[in-house]
Amino acid sequence: MGDKLADLQSRKDEAYQAGSPRAIERQHAKGKMLARERIDVLLDPGSFNELDLLARHRAHAAGLEEHPYTDGVITGWGTIDGRKVFVFSQDFTVFGGALGEVFAEKIHKVMDLALKVGAPVIGLNDGAGARIQEGVVSLASYGGIFHRNVLSSGVVPQISVILGPCAGGAVYSPAMTDFIFMVQETSHMFITGPDVVKTVTGEEVTLEELGGAMSHASKSGVATFVSPDEKACLEDVRYLLSFLPSNNLEAPPMGAATDDPERLCVGLREIMPPNPNQPYDMKRVIREVVDDAEFFEYFTHWARSIVCGFGRLNGRTVGIVGNQPMMLAGILDIESSEKAARFVRTCDAFNIPLITFVDVPGFLPGVDQEYGGIIRHGAKLLYAYCEATVPRIQVITRKAYGGAYVVMNSKSIGADLAYAWPTAELAVMGPQGAVEIIYRRELQQAADPTARRAELVTEYTEKYANPYAAAERGYIDDVIDPAETRVKLIAGLELLSSKREELPKRKHGNMPL
Repeated sequence: MGDKLADLQSRKDEAYQAGSPRAIERQHAKGKMLARERIDVLLDPGSFNELDLLARHRAHAAGLEEHPYTDGVITGWGTIDGRKVFVFSQDFTVFGGALGEVFAEKIHKVMDLALKVGAPVIGLNDGAGARIQEGVVSLASYGGIFHRNVLSSGVVPQISVILGPCAGGAVYSPAMTDFIFMVQETSHMFITGPDVVKTVTGEEVTLEELGGAMSHASKSGVATFVSPDEKACLEDVRYLLSFLPSNNLEAPPMGAATDDPERLCVGLREIMPPNPNQPYDMKRVIREVVDDAEFFEYFTHWARSIVCGFGRLNGRTVGIVGNQPMMLAGILDIESSEKAARFVRTCDAFNIPLITFVDVPGFLPGVDQEYGGIIRHGAKLLYAYCEATVPRIQVITRKAYGGAYVVMNSKSIGADLAYAWPTAELAVMGPQGAVEIIYRRELQQAADPTARRAELVTEYTEKYANPYAAAERGYIDDVIDPAETRVKLIAGLELLSSKREELPKRKHGNMPL
């Protein structure tokens, strides 16, 4: 037995040292951690249980003469804040982290286990794509990952962390997960690299411009979160998981109730500018209301006319959506509709109540928006809210005009509770536009059109641009003092904590994709 134990230890020592000293040195020189170092930062100390440590490839193609243990990916399970998670960490020091048959089988195994036991999957991506030497086997192996991504979608949280290159077909697995984290300067995602782009289109673009973290965070809407370095990125992953349940059959974890549930948000009484066309920061409203002003924003750099993210109210996880008057007056456009729709569906999948702050003047007009499909994309947000069965509360802070008001979680599409501040304006359109349409002939015939227009705008504002007509009809449940917003939301969430609602039986709906 002694000899066999020694042989076992020797093999394990070899597996733990996978990757040549030169490859390890190059990885560190780029400011990147090794695959195991990343797992150590991500998971609770000593909690990692590795699977398939001694696995290695079975191929015999040229360039694959070596058969290193692990085959270039570290897989297993551990805990984050004491809660079980599954993880795979691609090892760039072994075959450049390229995926082959055995590499993929290891990932398939942890994804299958995660689905069976109901635990999140975290993929630490740092690889060169498909292993060319294994040909079509590599491509089929990717297909197995993609298929499992779809089966797991909405069942267990799936998180992709891009810590190096992720190119070609490899990008589609992260694209189907719930959240994508990237690191500035070291993370890159693209279908085709700069050289291919130049050959095909003649465009010259750098690696960072084409597929860097900030490009995907601000332009493409691919990167959900961006961090300055790997350690901060992995800590953000841990923080995100503190808001999420382990699976779709569990409630989100309750945090400690460290903020007074009866606290009045007195600052909100002064936040609204006297001129209804002046902006204010919706993030300030959100931070005033949530516990300890903690708000973890989703897609911070993309589609900034809408704000989405996670917070807590009396320790209870909530998903928050709010129009941002600081950007395009909080208008809904193609990108903001997609961003919010994705967030609403994510929250609904994982039993996270939704709070919606409304200050929306409408949908963005323009030829580009119409040709780009604002009708179809705007309908995504409408569909997402209509389909959501989690507790849903709406708070109208100021403008709530036209179809955009309806889309933003109104009572008519299923909001459980709807509140409005006294500054709320619920109408088909703003007073200026309404007067121009309703009183066009009168204004054309008026002796002083400017003075008459001002009178009519004042009359329309007093009659329609307020929350009371909606309150009379029950479209909002109460007009509240802004300072009471936090108290009302906490009471509403407590009421709705036992909400049960089922959609009609069907295979799936046909969302306007």
